Amino acid sequence: MTTFVITIPGTFTTDKAAGAHAALERGLSSRHTRASESEGLELLTVNEDRTFSVRIEVDAEDRYEAELDAVEFLSTSLKDAGVPEGEAPLGPPAVTGIDSDA
Repeated sequence: MTTFVITIPGTFTTDKAAGAHAALERGLSSRHTRASESEGLELLTVNEDRTFSVRIEVDAEDRYEAELDAVEFLSTSLKDAGVPEGEAPLGPPAVTGIDSDA
């Protein structure tokens, strides 16, 4: 099993959605492990222009599975934070870190 750090960009399309970032950070906190904390990784970065990026740690067999899991987790976290699907469109996920036991 490999641990991937997946970065997903997005844009909040409304001020209300942009204001939900504290609730979103709480929802993402389960993926903020000791490894990412020790590396100083921020889970969520929100810019003044309402663009954002999320870094999520995922244990998966391969990159494809890791990206799918990260996008699904982020989509659920956005919904749980009260952000409707259309108010935070996501960009393509990218692998920005890999830690393999092998």
